[in-house]
Amino acid sequence: MTGTPLHLAVALDGAGWHPAAWRAEDARPAELFTPGYWADLVAEAERGLVDFVTLEDALGPQSAAFHRPDDRVDQVRGHLDAVLLAAHLAPLTAHIGLVPTTNVTHTEPFHVAIGIATLDHAAEGRAGWRPQISSRAADAAHFGRRTTPRLTDADVRDPELIAARLRPLFAEAVDVVEVARRLWDSWEDDAEIRDAATDRFIDRRKLHHIDFEGTHFAVKGPSITPRPPQGQPLVVSLAHASTPYEFAARASDVVLVTPHDRAGALAILAQVDEAVTAVGRDLRTRPLRRFAELLVFLDDEPGAAARRKARLDALNGAELASDAEIFTGTPGDLADLLLDWRTAGLEGFRLRPGTTPHDLTAITRGLVPELQRRGAFRTAYDATTLRGHLGLPRPDSRYAKAGGPSHPCEGRP
Repeated sequence: MTGTPLHLAVALDGAGWHPAAWRAEDARPAELFTPGYWADLVAEAERGLVDFVTLEDALGPQSAAFHRPDDRVDQVRGHLDAVLLAAHLAPLTAHIGLVPTTNVTHTEPFHVAIGIATLDHAAEGRAGWRPQISSRAADAAHFGRRTTPRLTDADVRDPELIAARLRPLFAEAVDVVEVARRLWDSWEDDAEIRDAATDRFIDRRKLHHIDFEGTHFAVKGPSITPRPPQGQPLVVSLAHASTPYEFAARASDVVLVTPHDRAGALAILAQVDEAVTAVGRDLRTRPLRRFAELLVFLDDEPGAAARRKARLDALNGAELASDAEIFTGTPGDLADLLLDWRTAGLEGFRLRPGTTPHDLTAITRGLVPELQRRGAFRTAYDATTLRGHLGLPRPDSRYAKAGGPSHPCEGRP
């Protein structure tokens, strides 16, 4: 390996990220809601030595509009629960990280925290978590407990306007992540004794109340789930503007950004650095990995990917639009781009396959070998945890170090 190796993640969503992907020649629309389909995709990603896959989720059907439901019937609608799907995939895989998306606007922090902790146990240290806010009124109506800011058509044309309107939800999301992290720490690593001879299964001095009190909720703790194998599963967030950059600086281990060229990457990473400074984060003790997003169509023959995308655009009735840069070309062309953008300060990329399985296998069997030939990507997994893949240390429990108050758990002395 020459220089710092690139990190690669793959974003899996339905039949792919093009709305007409389910109509591609090699698509498997009849299998989108079967566990075998997802097992095949993740096995292929693991074959390509990818650091992690993300699994999309939402509280309502997908929509062609960012901020409201639509009534289209010619696009994929519906998701499997991402955390439950990741738990199913965990024992079917051995190395790749599994990062489900969960909503944090309408979901209780305690439930999210124990779900991700359980996933980390099931995956033996390969779990991550992508927290996602929700502002759609239709999502709030599922729960009936609150309303959320409604975005207008004018808002969604500008990421900064979106961020300004949703700033209260991002502030709440920071608290959700903080609660989850405290709950993951609430069991010290050696809290379980399991000594039948002394009738002691647990050391009650090593379970701790987290005593979180915030603007939006209060959580006593401790967790019901022992500390995850990674200590802290990886928190990944997608950011397009100043408020989500600040969220990432406060709460995330990996931030996903959406530049459209190398100059844009430089500008965005400068904003991320400003957010890190503003919140007082010490990157020496809490590194923040920085990935760029790309939606990719890949074929070995020059021009073939662009033609394939054009056919899908025609089927969909409109040219594909995305928050991320849309790339069409060969694996070699994409390798050139990734290595160029890396010089802006990026450490990795999350690639969104335009269609699956076609563009996923083009990543694993075309792009990855090309990067390996250039000495820019691993030739084997060299770690057993997701944190290990990204070179992130396993943090100690804050309560073990601080000697925080113990939970008065019932049990034998």
